[in-house]
Amino acid sequence: MTITVKTESSEGFRHSIDFDGRHTLVADLPESLGGSDSAPSPHDYFDAALGACKALTLKLYAQKKHIPLTGVEVEVRRDNSQEPTGKYSLNVKLTLHGNLTEAQRHDLDRVADHCPVHKLMTTAEIEIETYLAE
Repeated sequence: MTITVKTESSEGFRHSIDFDGRHTLVADLPESLGGSDSAPSPHDYFDAALGACKALTLKLYAQKKHIPLTGVEVEVRRDNSQEPTGKYSLNVKLTLHGNLTEAQRHDLDRVADHCPVHKLMTTAEIEIETYLAE
């Protein structure tokens, strides 16, 4: 997959994000950083990726295990106050809907921490190579 990010206007910070021509999102900076706050920031998308992955992982797991999970709400709260020193904290609250037993709720809580994005954020060594186009 190729994700292409393009500046929408020479003024401001709003950018379009294209996902292989299949999906388009936009990003901006908050007003406190000079943006117009017209769209989520890159940090917002980072945090949202975790929440979405947990919700989708739970729904998929419940479907495979025939657990009567009818819906999931994931609330992600960020504490980036220590980001300059290398600490970025995310607090995740799960709300599970459906006629679930305590054992099923416990199982789903455990599974949520095994979503691919959670594992990527907490265990992977990520390499990034940036280069200028010719």
